[in-house]
Amino acid sequence: MTAASTSVPLDAIVMADVAVVLLVGALMVALGRRLHQPPVVAEIAAGLMLGPSVLGLLPGDLPALIFPPEARPALSALAQVGLALFMFLAGWELDLGRLRGRTRSVGSTAVLAMAVPFAVGAGAAALLYRSTAPDGVGADIFVLYLATAFSITAFPVLARIIRDRGLGHTPVGTLAMACAAAGDVVAWCVLVLVVALAGAGGTGGFFTVLALTALYAAVMVFAVRPLLHRLLRPAAPGRPETGARLVLVVAGVLLSSYATSWIGIHAIFGAFAFGLVMPRPEEPRLRRRLAAPLEKTSSLLLPVFFVLTGLSVDIGDLGATGFLALLLVLTAAVVGKYAGAVIPARLSGMSWRDAGAFGTLMNTRGLTELVILGVGRELGLIGPQLFTMMVLMALVTTAMAGPLLRLLGVGDAAAPAGGGDGGDQAHDSRKQVIGVP
Repeated sequence: MTAASTSVPLDAIVMADVAVVLLVGALMVALGRRLHQPPVVAEIAAGLMLGPSVLGLLPGDLPALIFPPEARPALSALAQVGLALFMFLAGWELDLGRLRGRTRSVGSTAVLAMAVPFAVGAGAAALLYRSTAPDGVGADIFVLYLATAFSITAFPVLARIIRDRGLGHTPVGTLAMACAAAGDVVAWCVLVLVVALAGAGGTGGFFTVLALTALYAAVMVFAVRPLLHRLLRPAAPGRPETGARLVLVVAGVLLSSYATSWIGIHAIFGAFAFGLVMPRPEEPRLRRRLAAPLEKTSSLLLPVFFVLTGLSVDIGDLGATGFLALLLVLTAAVVGKYAGAVIPARLSGMSWRDAGAFGTLMNTRGLTELVILGVGRELGLIGPQLFTMMVLMALVTTAMAGPLLRLLGVGDAAAPAGGGDGGDQAHDSRKQVIGVP
């Protein structure tokens, strides 16, 4: 059934689709909480359920019936707004200033925790290139992109798991937060390079994109950042708060996203960069006034992103060869992260239990991985089958964290993995924006 074949307007179909997404997501989150899983795992699973992997197995092509093709551009626009807010909040969380003074103690571990999974991922990508790379994608950019995707850690999910299990002030939690922060900054920089290479259309275009990116970064650091510090000062005592600052921030996020999209390095980088230059005052009212409503808005829109991702995932289409490749992807993802995290942590003096917990935390990927995969799919760097494999890898590696931490006996076993009403950085109304401890 399509909008054209019924008397129901397209906008009404879109609203009904959003309602379906929210209800199914809420049911899956409730089930996931019983299984001690963060909501991001439940909502990824909900997206897979509403796509061809599960719902598509029933007669009648239900995914196309419920989410008709002509409704998907509107759903995609809603999802992109939620994604931009998520990336902004992720950038705001990534308080790089708190890494100062810890570079020596964290440096070697952080380098290995990023470099080893990158190298293992590059090896896996080289093996997968001939069978899975789309036509016209060069081996160099394919390997560089996939190696980045393998090496990422979902900082927002990691922060929530660490907080929920009471690990924030432990050596394991502190090291994991610092290494994830440093590693993700490097990974996003490499991804900017990959996107610039993929979309530049030649050497001249590539250097133009890099020059514009450098100019954009300079404007953000030397103009936008000081301006935000001035404009977002707390209101004077006795002066009522208004919604002007919230409007300013949301407009800034969207305009920054537009700027990076115009440059050619994707809109998500603009939202993330705007979060990085946001002021981080000790006064908590700014966080309470801005972070909480943005988190709630993002939590309502991001489930649409999961469903649109799920509509592009078809597990049944993998076949025997595809499942062997999936096994390679899962093995490379887990082995790379654990080898890069557990061994240096153990050499630094951690017990095997704490080193194992550190590796488990660094192995979480969550929504951040889906964002990177979405970029690769949009640019044509990965095909449908590899996209399916990588989404399943993100789901499995994130779902592993809770059970493994309980098995290791690390942290507060009574704390739910998902906590209250959310688990990912944009899936709960957190009391504050979490920085690196």
